[in-house]
Amino acid sequence: MYLGIDLGTSEVKVLLLAPDSRVIGTAGSPFTVSRPQPRWAEQDPADWWDGTRRALAALREKHPREFAEVRGIGLSGQMHGAVLLDKNDTVLRPAILWNDMRAVDECAELTARAPQLHRVAGNLAMPGFTAPKLLWVARHEPEHFRRMACVLLPKDWLRLKLTGGKVSDPSDAAGTLWLDVARRDWSDALLDACNMTRAQMPALAEGSAPSGTLLPALAREFGLREDVVVAAGGGDNATSAIGIGAVQPGDGFVSLGTSGVLCVIGDRFRPNPASAVHAFCHAIPERWHQMSVVLSAASCLRWVCKLTGTDEPTLLAEVERLAPQTLAQAPLFLPYLSGERTPHNDPYAQGVFFGMTHATDRALLGYAVLEGVTLALTDGLDALRAAGTEVGPLSMLGGGARSAYWAQLAADAFDTPTRQHGGGETGAALGAARLGWLAAGGAFDEVLAKAPVAAEYTPDATRHAALRERLEAYRALYRHVRPLFDPARERLA
Repeated sequence: MYLGIDLGTSEVKVLLLAPDSRVIGTAGSPFTVSRPQPRWAEQDPADWWDGTRRALAALREKHPREFAEVRGIGLSGQMHGAVLLDKNDTVLRPAILWNDMRAVDECAELTARAPQLHRVAGNLAMPGFTAPKLLWVARHEPEHFRRMACVLLPKDWLRLKLTGGKVSDPSDAAGTLWLDVARRDWSDALLDACNMTRAQMPALAEGSAPSGTLLPALAREFGLREDVVVAAGGGDNATSAIGIGAVQPGDGFVSLGTSGVLCVIGDRFRPNPASAVHAFCHAIPERWHQMSVVLSAASCLRWVCKLTGTDEPTLLAEVERLAPQTLAQAPLFLPYLSGERTPHNDPYAQGVFFGMTHATDRALLGYAVLEGVTLALTDGLDALRAAGTEVGPLSMLGGGARSAYWAQLAADAFDTPTRQHGGGETGAALGAARLGWLAAGGAFDEVLAKAPVAAEYTPDATRHAALRERLEAYRALYRHVRPLFDPARERLA
């Protein structure tokens, strides 16, 4: 058996995979995000570890015989988070997360300090990335920066707890802005721009390679053999791709989780930072991927449910009952609840409903949210296409992937077929388990088979034309309100 551990923002999910590729079972443990100041987002790494142990114990209780047969473990995790450790591996402060927007000024500072940044890292400096966070710590918390002996990404901190080793992989490390993404190695020049050195970085191993074995005490706690290998693993988007077998050039997916991601696989490094497109390493050797990212996706649906006093299944059912001719009456929604990345790179962007009337009810607000997230992803898809990326049918992943209505809406907006796979919401955890299988000796052709298609949604030409009109209005709305997203207003608030 093979075990996948996916450390997300809202929960940690664990998955048990059989050697015939059947998912034996899953378990999870939820988290909350601390926001001690506006536009900050933090979590206590100790909560990740406690949640992981609870989830593993629950999975073991449900499937004790199969759990005892685990031979490989893979890790997946939310990207960009900064876990600062001192020389004794003590966590110095809460982890600063991917959706934390405090390091805006440090992005400009890093770009000025490292003129080779875009060429080497392949990405714009954005406050969500790890390197600007460390410049912020150096400026605002100099004692923490002085004591810092190592920086780990979230899943790599879990690895430290599991194996005692400090290791990362190129797919996750590419989101730090310290990696030479073409060479898949740390860049001494980019580290130096942050007054850091390679000695403060973990070792690197390809995501499918072994990174260590379980600590004996943990093996005893969970009834596992001490020679269980732990794969280097990957960032959550790369492992999601592994989960559905997106490993060949042109394979792609849309992930509707807390954030929204549109990802296409390639066989070489193809940066396009001008459009805020991300160019990262894949979790297997000799593969890279391009991504457009929106910072709020399915989280917008959860937000509007809380706002209107309902739950997601109820609201989705109300949206699905809307008559097609009423959709044009829905407000436009800018889903920038945590700022935005592709294509605007605007950390000050905010969420906006525009065009409400007395006829606007909860169902129309729900539709506006689904449409707004989809149009934001379409904005990013247009940026990918403008950069020369060829896009074929796109697999749907994440919690939002369970909605047939949303999958059809995406196909119509993208003018590209979308596909659902059974258990699509387990994508990153499944990909992590597959990487654990590879690290334990599995064959690439066997392990990385494409997931079977449960449903495919074909674009409707009439609906596509209507959504392009809505997209133009959406873009015009953003242009008009952007000057109001003024950081000076925030400081005066």
